[in-house]
Amino acid sequence: MTGLRSARPPTVQQYVLESLRAAITTGELAPGAPIRQDTVAERLGVSRVPLREALKILEGEGQVVYLPRRGYIVAELSLEDLVEVYRIRDLLESEAARAAVGRLTDADLERVAEAQRDVEQAATRGDLLAMTEANRRFHFAILGGCGMPRLLRIIRNLWDSTDAYRSVYYNTTANRARVEREHRAILAAVRRRDADDLVRLLAVHRDHAVAALREIIAPPDGTARRAPSRPE
Repeated sequence: MTGLRSARPPTVQQYVLESLRAAITTGELAPGAPIRQDTVAERLGVSRVPLREALKILEGEGQVVYLPRRGYIVAELSLEDLVEVYRIRDLLESEAARAAVGRLTDADLERVAEAQRDVEQAATRGDLLAMTEANRRFHFAILGGCGMPRLLRIIRNLWDSTDAYRSVYYNTTANRARVEREHRAILAAVRRRDADDLVRLLAVHRDHAVAALREIIAPPDGTARRAPSRPE
């Protein structure tokens, strides 16, 4: 599992959790793939205890599924699940964005701009994992100004549950270019402190992702595609 991380976060469980997230996000652990705990534990150099704890967290987020007599597998991509999550995000992130836009400092704006630069650099390289991480920093640098930690925790959980979908969306050059254009417009709205335009642009941004993923997960011919592991 070459995509698993080698740099350890502060705790073993966090290290395992972030490694599994990275493998799912990049498609190294593809939808429907079994998670062989002995192999993963050996690769990461950990016992099965933190691995089981990490898998339970991912199960709670809907990223993995436990099957009796089979163990854990990566959850299949589901259009219904995606649409539900993005609908909830629309409601919650609109509230957070409106509350945040007038509270962001110049330092906050620089963090948003820096994250966007990282998104564009990762997109140019075709580095889906780096782009996914930078994209999250971009959005939460904005939403984090809302001053509502409980709301942000809920939104983060929703994001965690759809990282695999996000990497599928980023897999094409056209979608990566669209993300860059939309991020620039979002950043401009933030700098203008225009809450209405920010909420509108974030909604368009989400809608485009769902529309593109709809064609991948449930195309008109009915032949759903699996998440690819390498960008086109």
